[in-house]
Amino acid sequence: MKRPLCSTGLRWLWLVVVVLAIDLGSKAWVLSSFQLGESRPLMPFFNLFYARNYGAAFSFLADKGGWQRWFFAGIAIAIVVTLLVMMYRAAATQKLNNIAYALIIGGALGNLFDRFWHGFVVDFLDFYVGNWHYPTFNMADTAICIGAALIVLEGFFTPAKKQVDKKGHS
Repeated sequence: MKRPLCSTGLRWLWLVVVVLAIDLGSKAWVLSSFQLGESRPLMPFFNLFYARNYGAAFSFLADKGGWQRWFFAGIAIAIVVTLLVMMYRAAATQKLNNIAYALIIGGALGNLFDRFWHGFVVDFLDFYVGNWHYPTFNMADTAICIGAALIVLEGFFTPAKKQVDKKGHS
C-alpha cells in the first residue's frame, strides 16, 4: 500500500526551499555587490570576501581544467537522489534525520546551481585569525556541514534498533 507523501520524510522538503532561498539570495547579493576578490571586514575575525571556487570543498581539484565541474555536479546529483529516496523511505517523525537530509540536499542544490549557471561556486564567508584564513565558503556549505553533523549526532543519540538476545544473536 502506498503511503501519503506527507507521512514520509519528504514532508521536510520545505527546508530545502528555505536553504536554497538563503543560499541563492546571498550569492546573488554578493555577485551584484562585490568585485571578484573584494573584501569587506565585518568583525575582527570575519570578512565578506568574494571568491570563485572551481573545485570542491577547500578548492579541491580547482585547477584541473574544467572536467571537475561535471564530476562534482554528478556527485551532487547522486547525493540529492540518494537522500530523496532515504527521505521517502523515512517516516516524517524522524525529524533529525530528515532535517539533516534536507539541509544537505538544499546545500548540494545551491552549489549545483552555481556549477551549472556560472561554472564555479560563489564563496564569500571568510573567517580568520591573524594572517590565517579558513577556506572561504558559502551558505550552502554551511547547510551541508550542519546536516552532516546532525547525521553524526543522531548516531550517538538513537538507541540501537536491534537488541542482542542472550545467545549473542541479533
